[in-house]
Amino acid sequence: MNIFLSSKDGLRNEEIISALEKSIEGLDLKHVLILPPDYTRYHSNAGFITNQYYHMLKKRGVEVDIMPALGTHVAMSDDELTKMYGDIPHDVFLVHNWRNDVEKIGVVPGDYLEEISNHVWHEDIDVEVNKRILDEKYDLILSIGQVVPHEVVGMSNHAKNLFVGAGGSRMINASHMLGAVYGLEQMMGKDHTPVRKLYDYAFEHFLNHRPIVFVLTVTTAPGGNIHTHGLFISKGRECFNKAVELAQQTNIDFVDKPFKKCVVYLDPIEFKSTWLGNKAVYRTRMAMADEGELIILAPGVEKFGEDEEIDKLIRKYGYVGRKTILDKFNNPDNVDLKENMSAAAHLIHGSSDDRFAITYAVKNITKEEIEDVGYQSADYEEMIQKYNPDKLTLGYNNVDGEEIYYVPNPALGLWIDKNKFEE
Repeated sequence: MNIFLSSKDGLRNEEIISALEKSIEGLDLKHVLILPPDYTRYHSNAGFITNQYYHMLKKRGVEVDIMPALGTHVAMSDDELTKMYGDIPHDVFLVHNWRNDVEKIGVVPGDYLEEISNHVWHEDIDVEVNKRILDEKYDLILSIGQVVPHEVVGMSNHAKNLFVGAGGSRMINASHMLGAVYGLEQMMGKDHTPVRKLYDYAFEHFLNHRPIVFVLTVTTAPGGNIHTHGLFISKGRECFNKAVELAQQTNIDFVDKPFKKCVVYLDPIEFKSTWLGNKAVYRTRMAMADEGELIILAPGVEKFGEDEEIDKLIRKYGYVGRKTILDKFNNPDNVDLKENMSAAAHLIHGSSDDRFAITYAVKNITKEEIEDVGYQSADYEEMIQKYNPDKLTLGYNNVDGEEIYYVPNPALGLWIDKNKFEE
């Protein structure tokens, strides 16, 4: 069963609903597990899709459980559940615990990882997933998500939704660190990266027997309005191949010259930590000019890590550059960093390696705290007066005689200096 739909202007809801109905047509189902993204992927349109699947299945008398693929993120609030998934009762939602709620199902051997990573990784990686994915009572598991450029894996979703979104600490930590040591800029916006090959291997060897169907979207959200340009549904990888091809056309912007100054706005409803908000760094760094400045307007950011333990590590080690973090990671005295590789990877990703300045303008973290983790700090009210999101538009703007590039939501795109990319 392969269902592939695309539209330059965006699919109509009726087209999406028809495709979803077709995807479960003729199936004898008693229990279904749905794995959608959490609120940090609000613009994936997965909320609407999850709502439609839930009601379709309930009309058939099917028992439905929904477990948002939180990864390392905090559990969704009641308000977020309602905003994203509509009128689905909250008691059907399960909470994934990435540290404790998982089972080991296999090992990806180090010699394979060495081969695919150009010899930068040598150790085995344990494969862990939430135990509910292994529960035989489920006749069908719907893995729903958005394909978009991603700093850890190259292009998000497919098996990543299982091994990170619903995965365990060892797989999450190791895969994030693999991507960091291999190099973010070698992977962003690409398929078949070392991390993607890791997830593909794990799926083919350890989860291919489970009744998993992938439901993937490609979206944009101009002005906050979701446009679903593609919907791709299948059991294997073909849906992902199609989605990647479309997302590379839809969600990557090649710019003619690097940004001397880039201003990114983080919606306070979506971004409450630098762990999430640093998409502003990941998604623009390949377009930033040397000696340039990235200004991040982050009214909702009130902490560094989503997880309390990771928050402490970010405060302790800071966004101080790839080389420094790797040195600290390899220091046997820093056991806490070694045991939390996803945090080490995040610290590498969130730095400019002294190539350009990163300035955070926040309301709920002190200037001293921002500077202590390695960023520049600016007064939010002053910045918002100068760079007013209500007056700026996506792309180049002139502010007081200065050219800036404005990004209203970094989560849906990737910006690359065309000249560097071609070189």
